[in-house]
Amino acid sequence: MTSKTDEMIHLTDLSFVQFCQQTYGINRGIYNCIDSWFYSNEIENILDRRSHILLFLEFIKNNQERKHHHPKFGSGGLTIKLQEYFSTSVLSN
Repeated sequence: MTSKTDEMIHLTDLSFVQFCQQTYGINRGIYNCIDSWFYSNEIENILDRRSHILLFLEFIKNNQERKHHHPKFGSGGLTIKLQEYFSTSVLSN
């Protein structure tokens, strides 16, 4: 984890969400879905979850077909991308 990431995961809730919105173009609803999904998949520690949220958002940013500021997921697309990230990044470790 980089020092920048380490700094970000310790922000207040509001500041962390705003950072994700400004940096990755996701809205609060998408953020809440991502956070909830990781929590439901047994990443209960908030610092670990925030770290995974940032890694997931980088994963999305680096794997977008078109380089939009706002990621597009479509119906069910967010869950598919979360599962893809989780299986390649979390379960493989």
